Amino acid sequence: MDKRVLVLATVETKASEVHYLAEAMSKRGLTPEICDISLLSGGKILSAADKLARMESIAQQVLAHVITRVDHTVAIIGIGGGTGGEIILRILRGLPLAFPKLLVSTLPFDPRAALADNAITIIPTLADIAGLNASLRQIFDNTAAMVSGLAQSAPQPTTTADNAPGNTTVNAPVKAIGITALGATQGACEHLLSGLHADAYETMVFHANGYGGAAFARFARDGAFHAILDMTVHEITRTQIAGVHAPMPDRFTCASHLPRVVLPGGINFIGLGTLDELPPVYTSRAHYQHSGFFTHVALTLDEAENVTQTLSAQLNRCTGPVHVILPMGGFSREDRAGGAMENPSLRDTVARTFEANAAHFTVSRLPHHINDPETAAAAISALRPFLKETQ
Repeated sequence: MDKRVLVLATVETKASEVHYLAEAMSKRGLTPEICDISLLSGGKILSAADKLARMESIAQQVLAHVITRVDHTVAIIGIGGGTGGEIILRILRGLPLAFPKLLVSTLPFDPRAALADNAITIIPTLADIAGLNASLRQIFDNTAAMVSGLAQSAPQPTTTADNAPGNTTVNAPVKAIGITALGATQGACEHLLSGLHADAYETMVFHANGYGGAAFARFARDGAFHAILDMTVHEITRTQIAGVHAPMPDRFTCASHLPRVVLPGGINFIGLGTLDELPPVYTSRAHYQHSGFFTHVALTLDEAENVTQTLSAQLNRCTGPVHVILPMGGFSREDRAGGAMENPSLRDTVARTFEANAAHFTVSRLPHHINDPETAAAAISALRPFLKETQ
């Protein structure tokens, strides 16, 4: 196999750095191909509109070229700071999900939204990419070593649903049951996985923290699932009320033809930042520190009703069978007797709103907590009739 590696960089400003990386890869038997993404302003200061337009134009032109090279390339590496890094991310996001993609950057921006639905490896430089030094040389040498290792890796054989796990003679991937989870619904996730794996079903779990839902939707669009168990719909509170998140317009309608069972995991709180950063409007509500980085803040009854109406409208757009299960003993870890976010009135509001808005989907209530094994068993039982039909 040709060990060609595409290197994306603003050669206009980072010539010495990109050539050092290219030489480091050549020493390891790789064939670097440099692709210049410079704005080519000739030192002229561009207006904001001109700069953004040129960035978009370059990204589209280079992506069109790179796509033609993917089948003859072992990996694609980008070297960039602010402007260059943004252009590179636009290009890398347009490539196949699992194709090896790396970005070497000082990360002068928050990359989480860009990475949420694509597998891109980030290599932080810490120091700016502005002139070679011992630290940057080490990072570029490490990057070359990483890509050399990728070049040595042969594609892994996969299995199909018609073959026993471990069969390495087929080349179509097993489709999975897509599941959403959070730390606040971890108990439910463990029970689900135990039950589904006992029946030899493949599963893929996504962290519904404002970013994992974007990956969940991407895998769904790419045909990775044969059924969906959307146990943790917490991202509806982030997208509708507050909290950071990646764009995910089809979070609750992706692969709408598939059978799906939905539970209200995490619909009772907003996931916000550190406790000392929260304004009084949130600290005056019931809340608790999920970790040093994250604080969960209770929804008001009006907010709970509104997000449930929004979610109901989304589920009514699905074309496949949809069943909503409401564990009335609590929707998250701290929504329980004695918990920091116990709120039976909120649960009742959510339940009544789902029931009032159910057009395409069906609804059932359970007396259990979402993390109880009985809830997981009910979710699996609701999904099981459709599983053999969709595999």
